Amino acid sequence: MTNHSAESHEPGYAPSSTPLEDRFRKAELRLNPSRKKLIRAILENPDDTFFLSSRELARRYSVDAATIVRTIQALGYEKYAEFAADLRSHFITRITPYTVLKAASREKRSLANRIQHSVEMDVRNLHDLHSSLDTEKIIAVARRINRARRILVVGIDLAATLSWQLAYCLTALGLAAEAPIGSAGNVQRRVRTLTRQDLLIAISFGRCLRETVEAALRAKAQAVPTLGITDGPQTPVAKACDVSCFASIASPSFGGSYAAPVSLVGAIMVACAHTQTARSLEILKQSEQEDRNGRRWYSAIGQSDVSE
Repeated sequence: MTNHSAESHEPGYAPSSTPLEDRFRKAELRLNPSRKKLIRAILENPDDTFFLSSRELARRYSVDAATIVRTIQALGYEKYAEFAADLRSHFITRITPYTVLKAASREKRSLANRIQHSVEMDVRNLHDLHSSLDTEKIIAVARRINRARRILVVGIDLAATLSWQLAYCLTALGLAAEAPIGSAGNVQRRVRTLTRQDLLIAISFGRCLRETVEAALRAKAQAVPTLGITDGPQTPVAKACDVSCFASIASPSFGGSYAAPVSLVGAIMVACAHTQTARSLEILKQSEQEDRNGRRWYSAIGQSDVSE
């Protein structure tokens, strides 16, 4: 996800209440005082709890694991994983670099263990992406990308690396894609030129940056198809776009984890290449011939200019 090192929460973009808050509100009258107190503590401190297992959460609040299970069942959840997903969604609407680092600093871990935990979260995010991957949606997204006359990829701050990578790879497949940089005005002017034959791809996570969300909303108002790459259905980007693909950026690092979004972009590129295989091969063959005849690859003096 992260943009969240610089993402801002703007009124009217984030949901007024999260699914977890809605469940608590509906179940509140049926909950006993101790369960109400436990849920309120979790809701008020999601940055302390969103990456914990049920046993770890029980230790955090000095209760047994069975109490955690019974409490989330009282909210209507059948599995802890469902509760954890809603807790993560609740957290990302409130995330800031400060809250992430503050939460991580409260954990009693050695520095070496903190480093290991960061990589473990990368692996967990990739596992979540793999287990929830909707290949039919990815194929449909790729076909829409391949049909587009022009593709504008909007990703700002840390998400700019993703937008540049996606636009670069789409261009390598012969598609007219660009990832504009610079001021908000630069993005706005490019969005203004889009038509319903084009496509806007908005990439932002957590609270989502104003510029990215507004670009998606402006494109949608012009009847331009929109695709979001974000970390959950409750984010402003997901709500602004016609279709969205999700990848978690959850991490104990204040910079977030981009392992899963990079993998998601890779999956989209595979689908784009193989839904138009003949065209992709022809374009890449031309590029290969140009590179072979040019000076793209390094070679020592006296050695042939070939790539490994």
